[in-house]
Amino acid sequence: MELKGSEIIAECLLEQGVDTVFGYPGGAVLEIYDALYKYSDKIKHIMTAHEQGASHAADGYARATGKTGVVIATSGPGATNLVTGIATAYMDSIPMVAITGNVGRALLGKSSFQEVDIAEIVKPVTKKSFQVATMEELAPTIRKAFQIAGSGRKGPVLIDVPKDITAMKTEYTKQQPLPYEPIAEPKAEDIDEVVKLLENCQKPVIYAGGGVISGNASKELTEFAEILDAPVCCSLMGMGDISGDHPLFAGNLGMHGAVETGMAIKNADLIVAAGARFSDRVAGDTEKFGANAKIIHLDIDLKEINKNVKVDSWLLGDIKELLSELKAKLTQQNHEQWKKELSKYTTVTEVKDGKYITPQEILRAVEELRGDNDIVVTDVGQHQMWAAQECRFRAPRTFLTSGGLGTMGYGMGAAIGAYMGCPDRKVFLATGDGSFHMNMNEMVTLKSYDIPVIIMVFNNTVLGMVRQWQKLFYGRRFSQTDPHRATDFVAAAKAFGIEGFSVSEEKDIMPTLKKAVELNAPVLIDFHISPDANVLPMIPPGKDVDDMILELD
Repeated sequence: MELKGSEIIAECLLEQGVDTVFGYPGGAVLEIYDALYKYSDKIKHIMTAHEQGASHAADGYARATGKTGVVIATSGPGATNLVTGIATAYMDSIPMVAITGNVGRALLGKSSFQEVDIAEIVKPVTKKSFQVATMEELAPTIRKAFQIAGSGRKGPVLIDVPKDITAMKTEYTKQQPLPYEPIAEPKAEDIDEVVKLLENCQKPVIYAGGGVISGNASKELTEFAEILDAPVCCSLMGMGDISGDHPLFAGNLGMHGAVETGMAIKNADLIVAAGARFSDRVAGDTEKFGANAKIIHLDIDLKEINKNVKVDSWLLGDIKELLSELKAKLTQQNHEQWKKELSKYTTVTEVKDGKYITPQEILRAVEELRGDNDIVVTDVGQHQMWAAQECRFRAPRTFLTSGGLGTMGYGMGAAIGAYMGCPDRKVFLATGDGSFHMNMNEMVTLKSYDIPVIIMVFNNTVLGMVRQWQKLFYGRRFSQTDPHRATDFVAAAKAFGIEGFSVSEEKDIMPTLKKAVELNAPVLIDFHISPDANVLPMIPPGKDVDDMILELD
């Protein structure tokens, strides 16, 4: 059948199983939005207040569901407003397809109104970027984009479509989605070599990252950990790889990780890194990281092998299959003495001063109310680390956070996307007053679509994490981290039509959260915490567990 280019875009989205897209209309995508009007019974469109919010929503949708998120923006500033969201997805290996409009082909390269070469701009932060040159390329390019986004190490892909192509007509024939590109399989002898290392160790540790969740391998990781009888330390992106209630879960690992996990890495004689990349937030001192251990790396991306930390052995392939194969070949191990040795370490994160409620009190209340599959989304800063430390994530895809890029302003869009992908789950957004000032405009989106996200502002009136670094490393010279903002978040919420509450006392935390849950509507709670509340423990950048800071005034 003969269709417009804009209709072909819609049909190709349906081919890929897309039922929800996020975006913001504009001149260069008018044809696409006209098609979305016609297809509104099949494709739901969520219009955010800003294109960056839409890109984070597509990201949050992908993280919560495992599907590829889709975002649409117009040319020029609409397209460039997506860049931070695309980069956020790229750093965390999140599958996303961004579709941007551009000026007509006759106007390209002429500094036309709202023209920008977005395909070139995003090249460093996408798996691939395309600009569609002919009508005949449109459908194949969309299909290829989804294949690339979901294959191997997942990530974002951008398709830039000139406006005239969206208006032209050509023949369209429906096709099945392209199969994902094949993943390399390890040699049998390499697997046997790893099994020997696993069977000859006395103090094994598993360092699990976001690749386990991306590869839908949480069950396999748990079973592998059980047969190896090894504690599991999770990176920020790996929270939920294994249930936070599992006896082998040791805690989160890294700069603000638990004492137990730091000591486990220090004293281990074998470390199995599964779907993790040894980032500087985990391996501060790469020379000392696991210095007493043999290191095995299981990953899907050859570029990550020996990139940050030199390893002794590695297997390349699908993480679910790798863990299954190792489990099948490994005999039951017993490391009771090693686990007993680690059990003597404890982590204290809460400091009370009597004047303020503590972040931990808030999060403990959230944990009492939250079901195993309910989702916690964060922005970036102290609240993000407190959530990772205090919450017990019992299932994968229940902790959504910007790990690699550390994007303040990520949380609101991601929470919107998470709910649209999983409307049967409660969504809690933990944010700081600094981050919230970057995305509070998206309260209009929550209200417009009646999205029942519970916004929890950890309001310390300062830029807490940056201020903490100034306290530690810059002689307490608090340059621009105490902005003296007078924002009344409850009043702002009400201006957007959202119910708002202010909490300053511990006794009010649980009743207010319960009321927010019962309302089943978008709600904001402004929690007043101390400007001097710190995230501890903390390993200074470039250091290791021996330099861990446990107390800070």
